[in-house]
Amino acid sequence: MKKLLLLFMAFATVNMVNAQVKTPAPSPFSKVEQKVGLTDVTLEYSRPGVKGRTVFGDLVPYGKVWRTGANARTKITFSTDVSVGGQALKAGSYSIFTIPTAESWEVVFYNDGKQFGTPAELDAQYVAAKATGKAYPIPFSVETFTIDLNNLTNSGARLEFIWEKTFVGIPIEVPTDEAVMASIKNVMSGPGPNDYFQSAVYFLTEGKDIKKAQKWIDKAVEMTKDKPRFWFLRQQSLIHAAAGDKAGAIEAAKASLAGAEKAGNADYVKMNKDSLKEWGAI
Repeated sequence: MKKLLLLFMAFATVNMVNAQVKTPAPSPFSKVEQKVGLTDVTLEYSRPGVKGRTVFGDLVPYGKVWRTGANARTKITFSTDVSVGGQALKAGSYSIFTIPTAESWEVVFYNDGKQFGTPAELDAQYVAAKATGKAYPIPFSVETFTIDLNNLTNSGARLEFIWEKTFVGIPIEVPTDEAVMASIKNVMSGPGPNDYFQSAVYFLTEGKDIKKAQKWIDKAVEMTKDKPRFWFLRQQSLIHAAAGDKAGAIEAAKASLAGAEKAGNADYVKMNKDSLKEWGAI
């Protein structure tokens, strides 16, 4: 009996040692993955709350280096070279430190290889780039610290910091146009219909040489005439319209409409009918 009691006590002790109480983190971890043009951008940070405190100028002192979040250093990763606030920044991972004031924040992309801790002063040799963003007051309080990427375009985005009653944003530019143009140049040595199509649509979207876009989309449609693609024809109509060829735009839209109706694609049916109405064809 005594031996059984000792075994039970030993078992209970081991279970007590191994047991772990799980509770929510005071500043939850967040990971944001965003495609900007052709560049992958990843944000990893922890999100403290206001919790009834005065944040900027008190909890986060003005004029001091802030880790821009909580717990481990806030990290941002770019899959390509980018530009932040007009400064070149190589592809890679960086800690984000900020130096807030009431009027503006200095946003620093820092690369000393560490994952924890906030330096009392930033070492210039590890400052990869920095940008200054104006601090705007907002008319309501944001409880949880938030970093996000908004105002997305093919060529860039805005890195935003929002907490309490303050908003700060800095521009990020990505080399999409250079990458696309290099891809177009490379592929055009022996392009297929999809290559012509994608290149033409890119030129239309980005306001480039519309005559060249027209030539490419016509080639894509010609190469697929045995099995017409109504989405090709839709873009052909838009490109011809942008090039000033209204008759060609109407002809392509009618062909696209017929194909979309046959395929049962209501979205393309509506888009084509709307365009034909706009161009006075129906």
